[in-house]
Amino acid sequence: MSVFIHRCDPPPGDGPLLAVKDNIDVAGLPTTAACPEFAYTPARDAACVARLRASGARIVGKTNLDQFATGLVGTRSPYGTPVNPFDPTRVPGGSSSGSAVAVATGLCRIALGTDTAGSGRVPAAFNNLVGLKPTKGWVSTRGVVPACRSLDCVSVFALNVAEAWTALTTIAGFDPEDAYARRALTPCLPLGALRIGIPTRAELDGVDPAWLAGWQRALEVLRGLGHRVVEIDYAPFREAAAALYGGAWVAERTAAVGDMLDRGPSGADPTVARIIRGGRTHDAVAAFRSHYRIAELARAAELQWARCDVLCLPTAPEHPTLAAVAADPLGVNARLGRFTNFANLLDTCAAAVPSGFTPHGLPTGVTLFAPAWHDLLLARVGAALQDTLALPMGFVGERLRGAQRIDGDDGGLDLAVFGAHLSGQPLNHQLLASGGRLVGTIRTAPAYRLHALPTTPPKPGLVRGGTGRIAGEVWRLPTAAFASFVAAIPAPLGIGKIELDDGRQVCGFLAEAAACADTQDISALGSWPAWLARAP
Repeated sequence: MSVFIHRCDPPPGDGPLLAVKDNIDVAGLPTTAACPEFAYTPARDAACVARLRASGARIVGKTNLDQFATGLVGTRSPYGTPVNPFDPTRVPGGSSSGSAVAVATGLCRIALGTDTAGSGRVPAAFNNLVGLKPTKGWVSTRGVVPACRSLDCVSVFALNVAEAWTALTTIAGFDPEDAYARRALTPCLPLGALRIGIPTRAELDGVDPAWLAGWQRALEVLRGLGHRVVEIDYAPFREAAAALYGGAWVAERTAAVGDMLDRGPSGADPTVARIIRGGRTHDAVAAFRSHYRIAELARAAELQWARCDVLCLPTAPEHPTLAAVAADPLGVNARLGRFTNFANLLDTCAAAVPSGFTPHGLPTGVTLFAPAWHDLLLARVGAALQDTLALPMGFVGERLRGAQRIDGDDGGLDLAVFGAHLSGQPLNHQLLASGGRLVGTIRTAPAYRLHALPTTPPKPGLVRGGTGRIAGEVWRLPTAAFASFVAAIPAPLGIGKIELDDGRQVCGFLAEAAACADTQDISALGSWPAWLARAP
């Protein structure tokens, strides 16, 4: 099947069997990046491999790939092409071809890939798998052969989202030895119904009808889960996708292995060599212009992220045959990156999830995208989608056993508000500007008084010591924003613990009792908006 470049016997134990893409170092096993003349034997595991081994994972081998992780087809290797188990006339997807086929056919439970342009997502879709591409820099790339070093990500393949998420959170974490590692942020995740962004129909011209049907099937499930589908302007994502191979980033591949390819190794794939040598046509001026344009596109994409929480796209526009790739290797590969190439340039995370099967029995898939550090959100949405579709997994056809649980830090601290910060009130914009999300309405325990304070704008003061049940709202603020928000609260207001009528305690706005001494007690009205409605 050409799945593995190197096999090894897993050690005894009950940890999951793990396959590792052969551009990721495993101590004592050669790393080839699918080029025999490039091979070396590392003395040290890549950071991601070391973390998985420490957790009990057992390595079964190094998997085949498009040479130097350059390609989305899975056919550019002197070690052969891994056979797509669903149809041997179709490509397995790349560049992490062997990793995907290994999981799909039950040769391992999880596999590591890399994902610069879509190499962790396209093979997942073509093999009926889940593929998680983390936020750039969350998983160390120390010990990974560079493709585009500033964009490279280690990715995870598994049959289901929960297992992929467990593996991903095991390998994630800041690595001071990796110059491109980033310290993770914990955003305040959206609550309740999400806005699922989709492109206009014109952006989907040329997509295989069977893949469109799979995408539409996923959207119907997401609607059924209570989410709202909204159209966005896909233009910045489209242009960024085209820039990955059409701009100066190809020169990063040249910087990585161009000199070695110039020596004419017999094992070099001609298409890969042509692409990588082409990086020398880009000079420093072109590189800076490309970076400037991507910065502009990232800012344009931010406007679209303000309109949606998650972007949902077909993972690929088609599933090409081996013959089609042989006839047009560059053109077919370029088409496969249509909905994937932008992810790392625009700093998104991504989760590829199966969406069904074509009339010919081939798998289809969708990819969910979100801004950096929203990996947990995508895992939860992806798990709910997979749970609801309830499709057989991989080629082995395994079924889910109950709803998947995705653990993680939702991010944020809850804050109870009762006055000018309520929805629709003059200071609510401060919560929104801090990244706050409305959790829901609340009522205090019958132990508080509400007073109208003589402030501008008008504000109430909540004090303990009474019998009133006062209505308010709970908002969730990102942890990083909570302290600065609280520090800006003027006297006589402050933050303290408030008891709710359901027995919970939350942080919320309280007033100094002395400041309320000579003010009007409006507790009988039950809320600040009720007082405003009665005030002259």
